[in-house]
Amino acid sequence: MNSLGRPLIIIGLLLVAVGLLVSFAPKLPTWLGRLPGDISIRRENFSFHFPVVTCLIISAILSLIMWLFRK
Repeated sequence: MNSLGRPLIIIGLLLVAVGLLVSFAPKLPTWLGRLPGDISIRRENFSFHFPVVTCLIISAILSLIMWLFRK
C-alpha cells in the first residue's frame, strides 16, 4: 500500500497545478497560442486552430523541468 501513496500525491499536485493554470488562463499572454508556425484555418462555417509551435515550446519547458527534478 505504501507504493500507492507517492503516485497519488503526484497526481494530486498535478491536478492542483492544472486547476491553477485554468484559473489564471485569461491572464496568460495573448501571444501564447498565436506563435509563427501555429496552424489556424478559418472558413465560412469552419474554424480550426492547432498550436504546433506552442505545444513544442511547452513540451521543451516541461521536459527541462522534469530533467531538473530527476537530478
